Amino acid sequence: MPRTRIHRTPATPWWRTAVSYQVYIRSFADGNGDGIGDIAGLRARLPYLKELGVDAVWVTPWYPSPMKDGGYDVADYRGIDPSFGTLAEAEEMIAEAHTHGIRVLLDIVPNHTSDQHAWFTEALAAPPGSPERDRYHFRDGRGPDGSLPPNDWRSRFGGSAWTRTTDPDGSPGQWYLHLFAPEQPDLNWASREVRAEFESILRFWFDRGVDGFRIDVAHGLAKDPALPDLGVPEGMLFEHERHREGHPHWDHDGVHEIYQTWRKIADSYAGDRVFVAEAHVREDRLANYLRADELHTAFNFPFLTAPWEPEALRTVIDRNLSSHAAVGAPATWVLANHDVTRQVTRYGRSRTMLGEHGYDTAASGPADHDLGTRRARAAALLMLALPGNAYLYQGEELGLWEVEDIPEDLLRDPRWKRTGGAVRGRDGCRVPMPWSGTEAPFGFGPRGSKPWLPQPREWHGRTAQRQSGTPGSMLELYRSALRLRRGQRGFAAESLRWLETPPDILAFERATVLRCVVNLSAEPYPLPKNWGVLLSSDRIESGKLPPDTTAWLWGGGARAV
Repeated sequence: MPRTRIHRTPATPWWRTAVSYQVYIRSFADGNGDGIGDIAGLRARLPYLKELGVDAVWVTPWYPSPMKDGGYDVADYRGIDPSFGTLAEAEEMIAEAHTHGIRVLLDIVPNHTSDQHAWFTEALAAPPGSPERDRYHFRDGRGPDGSLPPNDWRSRFGGSAWTRTTDPDGSPGQWYLHLFAPEQPDLNWASREVRAEFESILRFWFDRGVDGFRIDVAHGLAKDPALPDLGVPEGMLFEHERHREGHPHWDHDGVHEIYQTWRKIADSYAGDRVFVAEAHVREDRLANYLRADELHTAFNFPFLTAPWEPEALRTVIDRNLSSHAAVGAPATWVLANHDVTRQVTRYGRSRTMLGEHGYDTAASGPADHDLGTRRARAAALLMLALPGNAYLYQGEELGLWEVEDIPEDLLRDPRWKRTGGAVRGRDGCRVPMPWSGTEAPFGFGPRGSKPWLPQPREWHGRTAQRQSGTPGSMLELYRSALRLRRGQRGFAAESLRWLETPPDILAFERATVLRCVVNLSAEPYPLPKNWGVLLSSDRIESGKLPPDTTAWLWGGGARAV
């Protein structure tokens, strides 16, 4: 393999080309043996992340929380949940990550709080029309006795988006809005007090060295103040969200003023602080969040949900590069996260496109894990060859699959209960990491400890220990890819040029010296003879790229460095 040399323009902000690693903290590493991942466990695994070659780590919510939705129901935005550690431990972890050259991003959850947050407790104790209730969306019910919800909005987790309160005297009271679980009341971002509070929270963590934030439900903060009915059948809810113009609670234009203020706060700190948005909006609307005075980056969900088909992948890539270039923002590529079916499972099915929920591909039949692994390896090299920045989800570098046989009594995702058992939810992609050994807990915690979700015994073949140093393993593929991505100058180019190929082949060139070729056909594909192979997701024989395989090529008369 050609030796590597770092090629970076000093003036280029780090986040434009970074590869970040998502840590679902509850499932990453357990430092104290209670079965729950924590800050101590994460800190102990920082050398692993450094060796992997990532630029930053994104930590899912570690704040105090009743854990009704995996920590996305926050009770205190300036603290650490005792199950994860202490604020002092968090500060030490941030500082230690920086010594490894790893930046730290936190999750911020601004759309809603926990129902155990002090503000919501105060709101329930206060009368209608009070300043305390103005921090949330409280409304009188419809009907002669107010027994009907204020409108027909639905929760993303199933059922009505409204829950009725009980007044201190025991009589039925007002209703409050929750676009997710009832334990997650939505904040009212028309309130100046709410805005000031979150501006203070951002500064609190920036002051402690945090390098940026992933913004949960970034498209949901602003609501139409009239709270009009949607008038949409429940079965059409999610399709409707993507296509309706002027949706009353998703992608409302009022969000942009909020993020303009947040950008000013980030820019007031040294070190290129960054935001990444979780914004489920139409492709033609996503760029609105990425204008020069708003957010830096936003996840590319159309790429994540796209099927393993050449035309679909090329279309998504072209649309996103074009729309992002129009506002001068880098595309942000991602194949997995804590909310969707792991790619080894979905790529191993006949239906490879993720559904509306992101985790419902089981309807297309059992997964072929060998096929899924081969495609996941190829998809990883495709993603990491694209211009822009990328995010990895813990365990994808080990080739973990979705755990679809978790006993029903152990399921924690609120969607399981809110849908009456119709949707198993996201627990299958949140099973604790296998680090070492031949039996559970596979080094996730001390021997004899019991992880909060059960690990498949078959994962003994995919532990980090077993794969480390093993040629051809998934882990070594990721390590090699990240090393080359950081070192080869072709990856610095901010654009690509598609090459003419048969319909089932994707091939593009960057900086005239680097090519990425993906074979999505059923037959081997001959590679150009004057290009050398930098890296491939599977073995190449007789100069032909096997099906479901990606190769990075170096050539065109240039010398690899």
